[in-house]
Amino acid sequence: MSKELRHDRHTVSLLTDHMVFSPKYRGKVLVGDVGMLAEAIIRKTCKELDIEVIDMAVNPDHVHIFIKYPPKYSVSYISKMIKGRSSRVLRKEFPHLKEWCRDHLWAPSCYHGSVGSGWDVIEKYISAHNTYEHNRR
Repeated sequence: MSKELRHDRHTVSLLTDHMVFSPKYRGKVLVGDVGMLAEAIIRKTCKELDIEVIDMAVNPDHVHIFIKYPPKYSVSYISKMIKGRSSRVLRKEFPHLKEWCRDHLWAPSCYHGSVGSGWDVIEKYISAHNTYEHNRR
């Protein structure tokens, strides 16, 4: 169960964050294969960093991620890793994205909300906004 404490070598923690970020100019570019690959890259990056993805929603113009992360990382570092890697791979795989936004896919801003007792509220919110899930069918 995701609400369990995280036991690392020298720490016990339960750090969770609701992160929201969008492509530059709030462009509706995360559709079809772009959205599928974006989700796969984000999940792979999180797995490599030992970050648990509790829930995720990829919408055409923004991404919601609800994560449980180790205390050795700051949320700004996690955001930088996710946005940097996904931008690089997506712009390489889909040249039309590179034409649309030359150097960076993602807007520089990001929302971070620390999640304490509102765990269920965040899960319901993300599930309700998961339009990508409905578009895949």
